[in-house]
Amino acid sequence: MKKIILLLVLITSFSSCKKDVKKPVTVPKKVKPKPVYKFGYKIEDYKVIQDTIRRGESFGAILDRHHVDYPKISEITTSIKDVFDVRRLRAGKPYVILSSKDSLEEAKVFIYKDNLINATVIDFKDSIIAAHTYVQPIKTVEKIVEGEIHSNLSNAMDSLHLSANLTYAVADIYAWTLDFYKLQKGDTFKLVFEEKYIKDSLFAGYGEIKSAVFKHNGTNLLAFRYVADSIKGIPEYYDENGNMLRSQFLKSPIKFQYRISSRYNLRRRIAYYGNKIRPHKGTDFAANIGTPILATASGTVSESARRGGNGNYVKIKHNSTYSTQYLHMKKRKVNKGQYVKQGDVIGWVGMTGNTGGPHVCYRFWKHGKQVDPFKEKLPSAEPLKKSLKPKYLEYIKPLKYQLENKVLPVKEPEVIEKIAQN
Repeated sequence: MKKIILLLVLITSFSSCKKDVKKPVTVPKKVKPKPVYKFGYKIEDYKVIQDTIRRGESFGAILDRHHVDYPKISEITTSIKDVFDVRRLRAGKPYVILSSKDSLEEAKVFIYKDNLINATVIDFKDSIIAAHTYVQPIKTVEKIVEGEIHSNLSNAMDSLHLSANLTYAVADIYAWTLDFYKLQKGDTFKLVFEEKYIKDSLFAGYGEIKSAVFKHNGTNLLAFRYVADSIKGIPEYYDENGNMLRSQFLKSPIKFQYRISSRYNLRRRIAYYGNKIRPHKGTDFAANIGTPILATASGTVSESARRGGNGNYVKIKHNSTYSTQYLHMKKRKVNKGQYVKQGDVIGWVGMTGNTGGPHVCYRFWKHGKQVDPFKEKLPSAEPLKKSLKPKYLEYIKPLKYQLENKVLPVKEPEVIEKIAQN
């Protein structure tokens, strides 16, 4: 009996001792926060000052306010002049200054934000002064939209919450093949394009339009972006047969917001001249005063003047066969002898000379004689070389499937073939 009692005492003692044993306490390790870098600089090493360029404010005045003396400012300005002209600072543009964290808070780095993506960084914290362009990391997202014309392209794009920049890009693609004045209610379009984002959420503009289709008068006008020459790396837009959309001449000297108020007519009666028959050897494109006027083809400015009924006008010689002339400008942008490229702005719509309203009279010369450009068979740009065409046709297979079926991302050609077989 005594042995049993002793055993029970020992077991009880052992159990109580076991309960008294404390488990070791685990102390969580302190996680050191990762340093934050902006524009390539460790931000915690500086005092960060963000501000906006004020009207009339100069680069020197800003640095002087942040404790940089004028001899140093002069040295900075001279050192970076080949990379960045400090006179380019524009009121309203944001900037960042990285200053020392001591009591003086002297500026060490000046960052000028050109736009959401690009910034000019001027570093003068050491004896070596340098300037470079900083590009924000960008995420590109592919989008596809479709729309319908009810009045014009601009309104249709607005209804899709797409900005004017994208509208202009679409107008540029189809400038040679589509008369935007003749768009009809019910015409439709689809676009595959890129949107750019900073930090996945901040919209930073549009990228490339990859492909498009415009259904006009029951006909599909397809456009595919393609780089035919990998050495030059210049992209062009081609149709489904490999024909370049760009031709030698634009259809209009106004982008797309215009109306043709008067056509080429050798028997036209003009009220301005007492309703007498006066040949009208041009095409009048009515538009608001100040609307940009574009060169319809590349060439050299042969005349840029103000004279008589023409008012302010520009004439461009494109080659030994063709010349174009643009009358009644509010203001001319180019000078005689200057070379201009197709699509360059050469002036703005006005009412100078003999005119009853704001418009540009577009005149077209062939072998020194004025003709109606809309009745001429004008030269188009060269199509793809035969050797490149098979590769191009294979390239656009998934793009065509994407436009037809509104799918993202683009599927590979072999996948499309399997889908077609099923």
